Amino acid sequence: MKRNGFTLIELMVAIALGCIVMLPVAMLIQSGYQSWNQTYKTANAPSQLDSIATTISFGTIGRKSNKDSSNQNGYYVYQVAGSTFTAAPPVNLLDPDEILTGQAVEFRYWSTDLTAGMLTPTSFPDRYALFYLDNGQLKLDIGTSTGGPTGGAINAAHNRVACPNPTILAKNVVSVAFTHTKKTPAGGGWGCVRMKLIIKDPNDKGPKTVIAATYIRNVWPQ
Repeated sequence: MKRNGFTLIELMVAIALGCIVMLPVAMLIQSGYQSWNQTYKTANAPSQLDSIATTISFGTIGRKSNKDSSNQNGYYVYQVAGSTFTAAPPVNLLDPDEILTGQAVEFRYWSTDLTAGMLTPTSFPDRYALFYLDNGQLKLDIGTSTGGPTGGAINAAHNRVACPNPTILAKNVVSVAFTHTKKTPAGGGWGCVRMKLIIKDPNDKGPKTVIAATYIRNVWPQ
């Protein structure tokens, strides 16, 4: 009597052929998972998140500032020595394209939308924002400004004004440099400030360099 079905040998051959077919598929799935996992880790690495937060804060605040940095109501690049903040001095007074470099930058800006009354000679921005390096961390101090020498670092002692709750924008910072091109003998700039931030994440193979620039459009008083 004949019986329908597969022999043991036929079954084993079928299983072997199925494994051969499934092996490339399994390898493709594994490779895709590893690529996705690596992409996720890179996108959510602390250094990557810090660079995004820094770039957004730097650009957003910078665009609110005054591009006239000669009347103590615009932006200022500082050279920092210990706790002393000194406005980066021009070296060549006759060169309008000279690049001024420092380790901190302060922006003066309005916390609300600009109105006609804010653009008068007697009007001063009501906020300052100071970006600076402190013990390997890039910090941001935001406080109240009343115009003139009152701000984050421009004061009688040229020291940073104490801020009880600074914002930590980036950790594991190797160095930071802020630059702008001057256009006046006093060091007034063209209204564009550049930041070069180098972060060394312990989990990364090498340092990460963050380049950001903010173009300042506002001018007051007019």
